Amino acid sequence: MMSRLSRLTMCVVLLLPLTVTATENKDLQLIQQQIQALRNEYEGRIQALEDRLQKAEADAAQAQQQAAAAEAATNEAAVTQMAAVSPATQEKANTFNPAVSAVLQGSLNSYSKNPDDYALPGFQLGDEAGLSAEGPTLDETELTLSANVDQLFYGQTTLSFSDTAAGSEVSVEEAFFDTLAMPGGSSLRVGRFFSNIGYLNSFHSHAWDFHDAPLAYRAFLGGQYGDTGVRLAWVAPTDLFWKIGGEALRGDGFPGGDATHTLGNSQSLFTKLGGDVGASNSWQLGLSQLWVDAVDRGTDNPGDTSDSFSGDSNLTILDFVWKWAPNGNTVNRNFKFQTELFYRNEDGKDNFTQAGDTAVLDYDGNQEGMYAQAIYQFMPQWRIGTRYDRLMTNNDLTVVDNGGLNPDTVLQDTALNDHNHDPWRWSLMADWSPSEFSRLRLQYNRDRSRPVTDNQWTLQYIMSLGAHGAHQF
Repeated sequence: MMSRLSRLTMCVVLLLPLTVTATENKDLQLIQQQIQALRNEYEGRIQALEDRLQKAEADAAQAQQQAAAAEAATNEAAVTQMAAVSPATQEKANTFNPAVSAVLQGSLNSYSKNPDDYALPGFQLGDEAGLSAEGPTLDETELTLSANVDQLFYGQTTLSFSDTAAGSEVSVEEAFFDTLAMPGGSSLRVGRFFSNIGYLNSFHSHAWDFHDAPLAYRAFLGGQYGDTGVRLAWVAPTDLFWKIGGEALRGDGFPGGDATHTLGNSQSLFTKLGGDVGASNSWQLGLSQLWVDAVDRGTDNPGDTSDSFSGDSNLTILDFVWKWAPNGNTVNRNFKFQTELFYRNEDGKDNFTQAGDTAVLDYDGNQEGMYAQAIYQFMPQWRIGTRYDRLMTNNDLTVVDNGGLNPDTVLQDTALNDHNHDPWRWSLMADWSPSEFSRLRLQYNRDRSRPVTDNQWTLQYIMSLGAHGAHQF
């Protein structure tokens, strides 16, 4: 009995490993079958996704071809339709969407001397070269419309509203078009515009750093020279900015006088060169020449007298500007130095009128002027600045027909007599700009334009509404 049990136990012990091995083999086969089933399933899914991707790409290519064909057909139909309609109908179909902006300017002015007696001894003054009215006044307020006319032309119109001694006045300050597609860096401007002579002249007054124009601009350009004509300019393909241009103008208004119907009574040539010095500094140097055939250029003098000049007037201007901003970032701090030098020679006849009588003078004048100013923005929104102006004259005057007037009185009272005085002025200003659209400015002038000292105070506001393009350098 015992031995039978022993043999049975031994058989079980011997067969147990085989049973375990068979069980393990079945498990491995089952796992392998499951892995293969998963592999087959995912390969099928991947193949299905690849098939869908290829079909989608084919459908997209076909749709793109169909869209291109449809667009071509639509364009062809549109061209055919446009060719069939009249030019007037095409014009009505254009979208009129100009940029519109308004700049409001006004000031509160105080003078220690009578502003009605203002004069620059040795110089004739244009109608707009005097002082602003005392007390609250509306300065030059501008309304500007500008837009690309089409792919070839750009147009701009600026209307000016201001208070004058004769009352409120509306005038066309600028109205011109520019070409956009001339070859080789050239451009053409036609219409009424500010001349590109000098540096400050082409800026609208709201972009000036002081409330008023420099004395030299008053003396030589009537405050600011704008005229009707054409301008041709060319920008050279050089590393430095180099611009050359010329203008043929009507010669209407100061320093020209009464214009004839001939284009070219006033002519100019100018060149401007500029560049960068490192990342923080930039500069521009300019040279300009203005030739004017003045015809009855008139001025009203203090008192009951007036002068009217006819002859040649040749003006040369040298200007220089230096700007600094840390790494070119003007937001926090920046500095600008600006100066212009003027030299003018005039030769012709001056008619001096007093109480209805007119005397004629031979006039040959050499005149010089300059200003220099520095503006520093020491923190965001706040700037301070100073400016110095000076004028000098050497006018040769001879009475050739006294017209019933005392020759000594004529020589004494004509505006071209400098009375041995060279006008000069110091200015200080501080302004605050809460945003790029608003500015408040306080300015003080110690003015010696006349042989007496005039302490002048101005509180100015400038408010910009609507789209307004960036200013030039």
